[in-house]
Amino acid sequence: MPRSGDHGDGTVHPQAHDDNLERFEAHGAAPLPVPNEEGYVEHEGARIWYASYGAGVPVILLHGGLGHSGNWGYQLPALLGAGRRVVVVDSRGHGRSTRDARPYRYELMASDVLAVMDTLQLERAALVGWSDGACVAMVLGITAAERVAGVFFFGCNMDPSGTKTFAPTPTVERCFSRHAKDYAQLSATPDDFEAFVGAVSTMMKTEPNYCADDLARVRVPVAIVHSEHDEFIEPEHADYLARTIPGAELILLSGVSHFAPLQRPAQFNQVMLDFLRRLGG
Repeated sequence: MPRSGDHGDGTVHPQAHDDNLERFEAHGAAPLPVPNEEGYVEHEGARIWYASYGAGVPVILLHGGLGHSGNWGYQLPALLGAGRRVVVVDSRGHGRSTRDARPYRYELMASDVLAVMDTLQLERAALVGWSDGACVAMVLGITAAERVAGVFFFGCNMDPSGTKTFAPTPTVERCFSRHAKDYAQLSATPDDFEAFVGAVSTMMKTEPNYCADDLARVRVPVAIVHSEHDEFIEPEHADYLARTIPGAELILLSGVSHFAPLQRPAQFNQVMLDFLRRLGG
């Protein structure tokens, strides 16, 4: 694995590679900068943590299942450098956010994002979603299109047929190890990681369940972004989403997997910024 770009503190220059997630397991992503504003929104039995950075046309970053907003550490500086206002949200039960006893549902997490947008008085924003966060973003694109400027949909499915049979790999295990450490450090219930994983896994196995007719109603710009070596999502499902969602484009990332934003940030950031530029203001 390339070692160039190591800053000595475990963080990685955006041009460097961490294909096997060895740095991520040891140190996490690059630390997030100090936000302009951060806080909690009380919504539907949970306290949802958010932070806002910079000024300009807003984009909301929605992280993947079992992770938290800090996983966007290599994307946030690129977005700020492009003149964007960036909002990150810890999904309910993830990171600093709490949850109630109800099962996890993507629609409930989507309503949390709208609550954050209302608190920040954001009428409309582009959404960049990774894995479970992509599903949340697409749910908003279907159910709250007036609030969504576009959806960058990375590494996710919209019905259970889109997933591969799970096969653990060293890279997946390193990511899981990092998630466990971060949960213990950030969560209001630091000893509940096993129950947390079980509850999120149940959601992933049974949801989402959006059919072709649902997807055909999407009226916002969408990029379906799929990695060459994605461990969880069938490439045929990405093709299906791009064909079914009106006007959607399919973007393929070579040489990376489900963890592209961490493995090769510069490659991921380029396609993300290109999509946001196409959306305009």
